[in-house]
Amino acid sequence: MKKIILIEDETSVVSFIKKGLQESGYEVSVAFDGRTGVQLVQSNDFDLVILDIMLPEMNGLDVCKEIRKTNPHVPILFLTALGTSENIVLGLESGGDDYLVKPFKFIELVARIKSLLRRSGNGNAAEIPGPEVDHEHVFQFSDLVLNDYTKKVTRGGAEVSLTSTEYKLLLYFLNNPEKVISRAEILDSVWGVNYELGTNVVDVYVNYLRKKLDHQEDHKLIHTVIGMGYVLKKA
Repeated sequence: MKKIILIEDETSVVSFIKKGLQESGYEVSVAFDGRTGVQLVQSNDFDLVILDIMLPEMNGLDVCKEIRKTNPHVPILFLTALGTSENIVLGLESGGDDYLVKPFKFIELVARIKSLLRRSGNGNAAEIPGPEVDHEHVFQFSDLVLNDYTKKVTRGGAEVSLTSTEYKLLLYFLNNPEKVISRAEILDSVWGVNYELGTNVVDVYVNYLRKKLDHQEDHKLIHTVIGMGYVLKKA
């Protein structure tokens, strides 16, 4: 049974979501303020976090950042009434994997949860032919190595710490080496939903990856193709 923590201070929302998710076969824990939510996530092994932004003690953006310091891979779904494009981008930039705006349909919440849980597991990405595959779980491109079994990434032998979304983005690039990929393709394949905010989130996360992978490297791996998108290639 998958374990979900709901960090939400509105009791009516908590009651509705908890009951529905339990009936859907999930084990649900609840934190009514941000600080307690961080403590519970750091001391337990949850499969997914559902997180409001407007919380007492610590707001959801700061909660997300704190969780990411010790747990870069647990899927985090923001569920909040703050639905502007700016708020959505802030949520994703803070380390969130998905963003659902209140009011919402419960069936959509469950669909988002299933998608995040599926994407956070091994999935079938390693079955797609990739660059210089040493065995079914390991992808190598230049001096970049990703082990999709251990979720470990190294560049030049040094380990690189990635959030779950950064990891999925890198895996997508590794599954499509030397191919120019449009922002729309990346958004659809990595996030799997239409955020209706253009493609700025793709640029944001590509920039995050570049900072972590290309830092102090003589050769860059992720390149911009003006007017078309991005490509993973050797310089």
